Amino acid sequence: MCRLFGMSAVPRRVTATFWLIDAPDSLAVQSRHEPDGVGLGLFEPDGTAVVHKRPVAAYQDAEFAREAREVSSGTFLAHVRYASTGGLKAANTHPFLQDGRLFAHNGVATGLDRLRDRVGERLGEPIDDLVAGDTDSELVFALITAHARQGGDLGRAVTDAVSWIAANLPVYALNLVLTTPTELWALRYPDTHPLYLLHRPAGGQHGHRHLEHASAPGTVRVRSGDLADAPATVVASERMDEDPGWRVLAPGELLHVAADQRLTSQIAVDRAPAYPLTLADLQPQAAASQRPGSA
Repeated sequence: MCRLFGMSAVPRRVTATFWLIDAPDSLAVQSRHEPDGVGLGLFEPDGTAVVHKRPVAAYQDAEFAREAREVSSGTFLAHVRYASTGGLKAANTHPFLQDGRLFAHNGVATGLDRLRDRVGERLGEPIDDLVAGDTDSELVFALITAHARQGGDLGRAVTDAVSWIAANLPVYALNLVLTTPTELWALRYPDTHPLYLLHRPAGGQHGHRHLEHASAPGTVRVRSGDLADAPATVVASERMDEDPGWRVLAPGELLHVAADQRLTSQIAVDRAPAYPLTLADLQPQAAASQRPGSA
């Protein structure tokens, strides 16, 4: 299963160190237990997006996958990819960048020709300048971007895009995280995979503690000394520590973290997919990428 990690510390910029593959044992076994790409996205002080990513399995480039990256930003987005659609290339590696926003996704939607046509209809122009790869993830993001370009709230764009996909395309899962320089959005849909939220006070539950988070399989680890005295909000595919404040988003729940750390959420997509997929319906590669143990 792809690993998602999003964090907002705005209005502060904080320094954090990321390891996208942290457990040595996870590099020893190849095949489907190895990631097909790793990526980290953040923003410079002027709002420019920066993406560090590479579309290679960890066993082929252990140094890139495991090296520490010390970076500074107000929002962060990390992703470890287990490919469901699209080849092993940079254009298919998360996070994706469109219109100054970053996006990562875990799940599978099919009917991509129809989705591509829908994006073109909403844009009113060819989509080649927006979509460089051939993943469902990038096309989902492109539909959100197409709605956002027509004005209105970004949360509404996410809701409208995912609602259309849920009503018209076969869907297994559409968990996503979207970041801007000052905001974070996250959606869990439907109930296939969990997506967890932690609103962490300055210093954590005990106070005066730096942030030290690691996924259970050791796939993603992040540390930030700055968060000993600053609050943060984290969204992740699994609980990253023993803090009792973690909660799982409800199916269809859309979370917004504003520039002042204010959290709002709503059930944005309240219906099950019209054409739900099971693991048995997926191609072997896609099915393998979605199993909880694929990490």
